[in-house]
Amino acid sequence: MDQGIGYFLGHIIQAVQNYLNSMPKGDLTWLCIGLFGQVLFMMRFIVQWIHSERHGQSLIPVSFWYFSLIGGLTVLAYGFHKSEPVIILGQLPGTIVYARNLMLIKRNHNKNTASEIIND
Repeated sequence: MDQGIGYFLGHIIQAVQNYLNSMPKGDLTWLCIGLFGQVLFMMRFIVQWIHSERHGQSLIPVSFWYFSLIGGLTVLAYGFHKSEPVIILGQLPGTIVYARNLMLIKRNHNKNTASEIIND
Protein backbone atom coordinates (compact mmCIF):
# COMPACT_ATOMS: atom_id res chain seq x y z
CA MET A 1 0.00 0.00 0.00
CA ASP A 2 2.19 2.78 -1.26
CA GLN A 3 -0.60 5.37 -1.30
CA GLY A 4 -1.81 4.75 2.26
CA ILE A 5 -5.15 4.31 3.96
CA GLY A 6 -6.57 7.59 2.58
CA TYR A 7 -6.14 6.37 -0.98
CA PHE A 8 -7.70 3.03 -0.09
CA LEU A 9 -10.75 4.63 1.58
CA GLY A 10 -11.14 7.09 -1.30
CA HIS A 11 -11.11 4.17 -3.73
CA ILE A 12 -13.80 2.35 -1.72
CA ILE A 13 -15.98 5.48 -1.55
CA GLN A 14 -15.60 6.03 -5.30
CA ALA A 15 -16.54 2.40 -6.02
CA VAL A 16 -19.67 2.67 -3.84
CA GLN A 17 -20.67 5.94 -5.54
CA ASN A 18 -20.24 4.38 -8.98
CA TYR A 19 -22.29 1.36 -7.90
CA LEU A 20 -25.13 3.50 -6.53
CA ASN A 21 -25.12 5.91 -9.50
CA SER A 22 -25.40 3.05 -12.00
CA MET A 23 -28.29 1.42 -10.12
CA PRO A 24 -31.89 1.95 -11.33
CA LYS A 25 -34.03 3.91 -8.85
CA GLY A 26 -36.28 0.91 -8.15
CA ASP A 27 -33.28 -1.21 -7.23
CA LEU A 28 -31.95 1.59 -5.04
CA THR A 29 -35.27 1.62 -3.18
CA TRP A 30 -35.05 -2.14 -2.60
CA LEU A 31 -31.44 -1.81 -1.50
CA CYS A 32 -32.57 0.73 1.12
CA ILE A 33 -35.37 -1.63 2.23
CA GLY A 34 -32.91 -4.50 2.55
CA LEU A 35 -30.42 -2.39 4.51
CA PHE A 36 -33.20 -1.11 6.77
CA GLY A 37 -34.22 -4.71 7.47
CA GLN A 38 -30.63 -5.59 8.33
CA VAL A 39 -30.43 -2.63 10.74
CA LEU A 40 -33.65 -3.75 12.45
CA PHE A 41 -32.33 -7.29 12.63
CA MET A 42 -29.05 -6.05 14.15
CA MET A 43 -30.93 -3.92 16.69
CA ARG A 44 -32.27 -7.07 18.34
CA PHE A 45 -28.78 -7.88 19.59
CA ILE A 46 -28.22 -4.37 20.91
CA VAL A 47 -31.61 -4.41 22.69
CA GLN A 48 -30.84 -7.83 24.20
CA TRP A 49 -27.37 -6.72 25.31
CA ILE A 50 -28.67 -3.54 27.00
CA HIS A 51 -31.51 -5.47 28.67
CA SER A 52 -29.10 -8.11 29.97
CA GLU A 53 -26.65 -5.48 31.26
CA ARG A 54 -29.45 -3.71 33.14
CA HIS A 55 -30.48 -6.97 34.83
CA GLY A 56 -26.98 -8.34 35.36
CA GLN A 57 -27.79 -11.60 33.59
CA SER A 58 -28.47 -12.86 30.09
CA LEU A 59 -32.15 -12.23 29.31
CA ILE A 60 -34.16 -11.93 26.11
CA PRO A 61 -36.74 -9.11 26.19
CA VAL A 62 -39.95 -9.28 24.15
CA SER A 63 -38.66 -6.44 21.96
CA PHE A 64 -35.89 -8.80 20.80
CA TRP A 65 -38.53 -10.99 19.13
CA TYR A 66 -40.29 -7.99 17.54
CA PHE A 67 -37.02 -6.69 16.08
CA SER A 68 -36.23 -10.24 14.91
CA LEU A 69 -39.60 -10.68 13.22
CA ILE A 70 -39.86 -7.26 11.59
CA GLY A 71 -36.21 -7.23 10.51
CA GLY A 72 -36.43 -10.82 9.28
CA LEU A 73 -39.60 -10.16 7.28
CA THR A 74 -38.09 -7.04 5.73
CA VAL A 75 -34.92 -8.87 4.69
CA LEU A 76 -37.07 -11.78 3.48
CA ALA A 77 -39.09 -9.39 1.28
CA TYR A 78 -35.80 -8.09 -0.14
CA GLY A 79 -34.67 -11.68 -0.76
CA PHE A 80 -37.88 -12.49 -2.62
CA HIS A 81 -37.63 -9.30 -4.67
CA LYS A 82 -34.05 -10.10 -5.67
CA SER A 83 -34.84 -13.84 -6.09
CA GLU A 84 -31.96 -14.68 -3.75
CA PRO A 85 -32.41 -18.25 -2.47
CA VAL A 86 -29.63 -17.83 0.12
CA ILE A 87 -31.43 -14.90 1.75
CA ILE A 88 -34.83 -16.58 1.47
CA LEU A 89 -33.63 -19.86 2.98
CA GLY A 90 -31.70 -17.98 5.65
CA GLN A 91 -34.62 -15.83 6.79
CA LEU A 92 -37.74 -17.96 6.25
CA PRO A 93 -37.26 -20.48 9.08
CA GLY A 94 -36.24 -17.73 11.48
CA THR A 95 -39.35 -15.65 10.87
CA ILE A 96 -41.49 -18.67 11.72
CA VAL A 97 -39.57 -19.14 14.97
CA TYR A 98 -39.82 -15.43 15.87
CA ALA A 99 -43.56 -15.36 15.24
CA ARG A 100 -44.04 -18.54 17.27
CA ASN A 101 -42.07 -17.12 20.20
CA LEU A 102 -44.26 -14.01 20.18
CA MET A 103 -47.37 -16.23 20.13
CA LEU A 104 -46.07 -18.21 23.11
CA ILE A 105 -45.24 -15.03 25.02
CA LYS A 106 -48.73 -13.65 24.35
CA ARG A 107 -50.38 -16.92 25.38
CA ASN A 108 -48.37 -17.02 28.60
CA HIS A 109 -49.18 -13.37 29.30
CA ASN A 110 -52.91 -14.00 28.74
CA LYS A 111 -52.75 -17.07 30.98
CA ASN A 112 -51.04 -15.10 33.75
CA THR A 113 -53.50 -12.22 33.39
CA ALA A 114 -56.46 -14.62 33.61
CA SER A 115 -54.88 -16.30 36.64
CA GLU A 116 -54.46 -12.94 38.38
CA ILE A 117 -58.12 -12.03 37.74
CA ILE A 118 -59.31 -15.36 39.18
CA ASN A 119 -57.08 -15.01 42.24
CA ASP A 120 -58.24 -11.46 43.01
